[in-house]
Amino acid sequence: MKGLILSGGKGTRLRPLTYTSAKQLVPVANKPVLFYGIEALAAAGIRQIGIVVGDTQAEIRAAVGDGSTWGVEVTYIEQDAPKGLAHAVLVSEPFIGDDPFVMYLGDNLLAKGIVRFVDQFTSERPAAQILLAHVPDPQMFGVAELTDGRVTRLVEKPAEPKSDLALVGVYMFTKEVFRAVREISPSFRNELEITDAIQKLIDFGLTVTPHVVDGWWKDTGKLEDMLEANRLILQTMARRIEGSVDGASRIEGDVIIEAGASISDSTVRGPAIIGARAEVKDAYIGPFTSIMNDVTIRGSEVEHSIVLEGSEIIELKSRVADSLIGRNVKIFRRPVTPSAHRFMLGDNSEVGIRW
Repeated sequence: MKGLILSGGKGTRLRPLTYTSAKQLVPVANKPVLFYGIEALAAAGIRQIGIVVGDTQAEIRAAVGDGSTWGVEVTYIEQDAPKGLAHAVLVSEPFIGDDPFVMYLGDNLLAKGIVRFVDQFTSERPAAQILLAHVPDPQMFGVAELTDGRVTRLVEKPAEPKSDLALVGVYMFTKEVFRAVREISPSFRNELEITDAIQKLIDFGLTVTPHVVDGWWKDTGKLEDMLEANRLILQTMARRIEGSVDGASRIEGDVIIEAGASISDSTVRGPAIIGARAEVKDAYIGPFTSIMNDVTIRGSEVEHSIVLEGSEIIELKSRVADSLIGRNVKIFRRPVTPSAHRFMLGDNSEVGIRW
């Protein structure tokens, strides 16, 4: 069995951050989202993984390399334009061949991994197996309708959903899916929809097996979902202190401080993670915060946020909360005090705040 990770999207819902970075490489708990997908496939025993890439392929290639970090072999598959998930499947046919495969959307996270689903697919071998989750807003997703435990109909972003079961971004297919993709036409979005391809498998009379996931699932395409995924993953991480903490500082709860990080005259309240070579001085880092490598936070408070590499938050009088801050951002205080700060900033931004 092979793996296929889709990493070619433009990440428009995370702009301006994704103007300068691939959305799949935005970190959650200081690890790029894409890496969680690779880990999930590797844990399921999959050793050959194709990654579908687009405009951000250079950055993704540099981050992932040949896959040896995870004990897998990575092949990069170029998609000339984002023409839909089913189109990504079609351009991957030379890599997949006749093998069954798992397709994993590169910006999705699953709490409990996919091992049990892969094992069941391998033993039962339906034409396709899809993962589903109950959602409050099914009109925003591909939606499945079930009859007697079998998938009978799939609709992409229906105006009037007949079910609250959304397609999770993990699919398992046999080679029959390539025949199905060739039988469908572009949707109103001018994309080849994977829901239409799966519906075609059903129309062929083939079996499509559903599984409702029992843990959390996150599509990290929006700020709120990134922060929620960060919160959920941080809650699973155990305390580890490898950096330096002076006697005037307090470390409370499950906090990770990586080697080379420095904490002085500060309070860090977990769950939180402080990356390598970060400097936290005269500051407060609150729960559910991820601080990446080489970040400087002085005289400021940060909580429930993600701060990327090389950024600086200096002498702010109000707390930074519910924020995603890109690489090499500078936020500092100027005269006139704002009552609150909330940021979503792209890489290399510079924000001057008056007091």
